[in-house]
Amino acid sequence: MLIAFYSCRCSGKGNEVYQSAFDSLKYLVEVNQPRSFKKAVFIVENTYLKGTIDYNDLSRTYDLLSDLALSWSKNNHIENYEAADADQMVLNRAIFQVIKDTIRVQTDKNLVIFLPFEYNFDDYNGKQNWANTFVSTLLTIHKGNCHSLPYLYKIISDEIGAKCWLALAPNHMYIKNRSSRDGWFNTELTSGDFPIDAWLTATGYIPLKSIQSGLYCDTLSNQQSIALCVLDLAKAYEKETGNYYDGFMLQCCDLVLQYHPVNVQALLLQVETLKRVYEKQAKDGDDAAKDTYTRMEQLYLHLYDMGYREMPDTMYWEWLMTLKDQKDKYSNRKVLK
Repeated sequence: MLIAFYSCRCSGKGNEVYQSAFDSLKYLVEVNQPRSFKKAVFIVENTYLKGTIDYNDLSRTYDLLSDLALSWSKNNHIENYEAADADQMVLNRAIFQVIKDTIRVQTDKNLVIFLPFEYNFDDYNGKQNWANTFVSTLLTIHKGNCHSLPYLYKIISDEIGAKCWLALAPNHMYIKNRSSRDGWFNTELTSGDFPIDAWLTATGYIPLKSIQSGLYCDTLSNQQSIALCVLDLAKAYEKETGNYYDGFMLQCCDLVLQYHPVNVQALLLQVETLKRVYEKQAKDGDDAAKDTYTRMEQLYLHLYDMGYREMPDTMYWEWLMTLKDQKDKYSNRKVLK
């Protein structure tokens, strides 16, 4: 913990709801069951949306998408791939097809068509409506972003027993897969493609030092992925309350960093919260301001030493456009083949 007031529990009825969600997520992180990520995502989204999501309805949608992926995998195969992980490659390809391609299913009576999920370019960062970053919204409006699309991919993979890993980049998240024949490769759901590492790092504002330190482009374990949902809860709390001072957001960051010490998003939220706390303490003449400033300064230096550099929103938007329009420059030909 940082200093005493960071460990306080939230007060007030609304905050009790968030504290209860935190306690549930903390349990899921500690237990680390293989399919707990789906439940963790639900807890965050349902908390922010004030209990309006029906978990059973959501699960039925996941079941449908999982069944589609399994059906596709049973009726397709990868040509000229005889490695031991061929089944895993087909399962991951099936998830990709379900999310990013049109799926046609012939029933006894008619042909059912499932359309692909699209990228929400109108509100890609949730600034207009934070719920636009949610998986539940993605399933409702069929549009998502680099948060909800990778989350949906992992949820389906957990359901059908496919292996995949979430990975972080500046202002971004994507999927990493592994082939015993071709090694690690990237699955980008924003563009529906497989960008090579060199292009991703060169255009995505990712210094080599940030990769070496583990800030970016590393794989998140299942436990770290569940912990990432704790960070989502902190951001939801920030959006709803704007309260940086009661210790809840720092409590969330502490838990995330316990299981993922180089989680760049948690470190950034932690230092931003400390900045707000310091400004208030300094304004109020609080003696604790000096200690808070020291800690804030140490975190800024720590982030810089690990290779973090801020990526402006305009630059990220331009990068999204290159993902959309320049596939021929960055696609992994081995994977496409």
